[in-house]
Amino acid sequence: MTNVEVFDPPMCCSTGVCGPNVDPALARFAADLHWLTGKGVHVERYNLSQQPQAFVAKQLVKSTMEKDGNGCLPLILVDGRIASKGSYPGRGELARLCGVDAEPPAPTIYNDAVAELVAIGAAIAANCEPCFKFHFQQAKKLGVSREDMMRAVKTAQSVKETPAEAMLQLAHRYLEGDSTALPVVQSCCG
Repeated sequence: MTNVEVFDPPMCCSTGVCGPNVDPALARFAADLHWLTGKGVHVERYNLSQQPQAFVAKQLVKSTMEKDGNGCLPLILVDGRIASKGSYPGRGELARLCGVDAEPPAPTIYNDAVAELVAIGAAIAANCEPCFKFHFQQAKKLGVSREDMMRAVKTAQSVKETPAEAMLQLAHRYLEGDSTALPVVQSCCG
């Protein structure tokens, strides 16, 4: 099995849709990595701002960063050897590096306008007012209709509120019922 390790530059997340600037290259790359895993390739991804210990623990990554600085990121290792540095390769290049058959890319509707709608939804989910304002303005500049932005907000709201509502219903069931008859569950926080 081929092993791919991706060492990303410091960022808040690898999706490319959070923060003020949507990076479609990161969204495409994440989809390409998912595609690789479907081809039987083992993929691990590390973010310098969230997992610095992974960068220090891997001697090749550490020495490359000491020599080239953060400019070598993203650094992509295939089976422990540097396969790419400084940019995110496309699907065809990833396929070649991993020795898998490249398929023609599926048609995509993902464009700057769709990226802004996704970012609006992410801003709602994250309760990030500055992010929402920024992405609203960007979507407006791209000609995205208010109706489409409202649909993105409603979808995000539904995704966000459904588990919250389920949690409230669970709490009511526990509080209104006989707590001695309810199963004891190990806590996630202690």
